[in-house]
Amino acid sequence: MNYTLRVRTAVRTLIVKQSRGYVEKYPSIAAPANRAVIEGRFYDAVQHIPMLAEQMPQLLGMDEANNILVLEDLGEASDYLWLYRPGQTLTDADALALTAYLSELHTHFQTHTPNPVFANSEMRVLNHEHIFNYPFLENNGLNLDTIQTGLAELALPYQRDNVLRDKVAQLGHVYTANAQPGSTLLHGDYYPGSWLQPANGIKIIDPEFCFYGPAEFDLGVMLAHLMLAQQPAETIETVLNSYTKPVGFSETLCQQFTGVEIMRRLIGLAQLPVSLSLDEKRELLEVAKSMFI
Repeated sequence: MNYTLRVRTAVRTLIVKQSRGYVEKYPSIAAPANRAVIEGRFYDAVQHIPMLAEQMPQLLGMDEANNILVLEDLGEASDYLWLYRPGQTLTDADALALTAYLSELHTHFQTHTPNPVFANSEMRVLNHEHIFNYPFLENNGLNLDTIQTGLAELALPYQRDNVLRDKVAQLGHVYTANAQPGSTLLHGDYYPGSWLQPANGIKIIDPEFCFYGPAEFDLGVMLAHLMLAQQPAETIETVLNSYTKPVGFSETLCQQFTGVEIMRRLIGLAQLPVSLSLDEKRELLEVAKSMFI
């Protein structure tokens, strides 16, 4: 999403991150230029909560006028995108750590008076388009066969299913609605690309899509990616059993967020480095659709 540098000085290294008015990977896609400022406010909000601060880089400075963050360098580390490779599994320890982070974030920040600085409306509009709308348009300009032969035909029944599209649209309204009493601060993009694996334990980065909303969204996205990465059922059960559900948590809503995330990652623009066969994608899409019944 952003222009990011590792800066080496005579004393230490730092991460400097600037958000610009477009997505760095896809410059033709416009994006809110101030998203780094929202991310910086997230780091600032959690720094007084030891468990959350321990699992995130420290915010060292922020230039709001130029949308620049200066962050602690966590050292040489990879994200968890390797999880999508065949045969790769998340350890129980990592599954528990990832779930504990969400539990702490969601229960600590659940409130009846959401902080308006985290509305993050423009980023949600951007995300809404790519989650709830674009993947379900039959003529959206994306030739899925350039990703995998036969994928375009596989996507058509979902793009032509008006009942499904209506249900997805209703879910999209939940995502973009103003924060309701009982909302919690969300990471907003809780998937393997936002999880880092440095030497001193798992870390969480890139909360630029954060907002006050339903806890079911973060957990639903996490579960979707465990399924897309073909993780064992036991791993998913570990997450479900160890997650501390905030008051009012809806299993149905969580399932729907899981389903739409699976579908948009398989037939939308935001593709993942998966090695799934067409039959495996077909099965996942069917499971995802069943979550809306």
